[in-house]
Amino acid sequence: MSDAASTFLGLSAPLWQSLGLTLRLAACTTIILGVIGLPLARWLNRTRCRLAPILETFVTLPVVLPPTVIGFYLLLAFSPQHAPGSWWRAVVGLPLAFSFTGLVIASVIYSLPFAVQPFQAALRSVPHDLLDAGAASGASPWRVFLRLHIPLAWRGLLAGLTLGFAHTLGEFGVVLMIGGSIPGVTKVASIALYDEVQRLDYAQAHGLAAVLLAVSFILLFLVTLLQRRAR
Repeated sequence: MSDAASTFLGLSAPLWQSLGLTLRLAACTTIILGVIGLPLARWLNRTRCRLAPILETFVTLPVVLPPTVIGFYLLLAFSPQHAPGSWWRAVVGLPLAFSFTGLVIASVIYSLPFAVQPFQAALRSVPHDLLDAGAASGASPWRVFLRLHIPLAWRGLLAGLTLGFAHTLGEFGVVLMIGGSIPGVTKVASIALYDEVQRLDYAQAHGLAAVLLAVSFILLFLVTLLQRRAR
């Protein structure tokens, strides 16, 4: 049984803390996915660069690779013995592995295809005639993108962001490899759920799983509605 007092809906304070940390991680990840994923999707749709298929394959890899494989290589990269982790420690003074920042970077990499692919589909759905008309009026490519492309594709773009947020909620393998299980720092809800099961506290595990199930269902239902209306 749980040794922490229940606080709300039968869940202990540490479990609510893990849920709050999960939502903060998903929010940070989704914002970054929007900032880098949207220009990347636009570039992949438009470029004829020969290296584009290689980059697109790397972006898509998390769809098929086991999360522990991605987490393992990111853990190596984030360690002080390798350039990214060494550089981060020299600049910030803190390790990148087993930190919330490391979790955010890993989550962005792992969730990138789940946002970029819907972004690409949404941008491709906008009729070229409208974009050509905007360009013919003298507007710059970025002005056409911001004033025409994004407003016309907003449902698909919002669906991509929502899918990225929902996908981050359910991460386990990557966050376990990169963050471990540090309460208040890296112990997100999926890790907390695993710990409760390991302790045989099924009442707490069931409550936390039910919350995650409800949130995930609502988010995916919204994605489904947006995609149906975007057709």
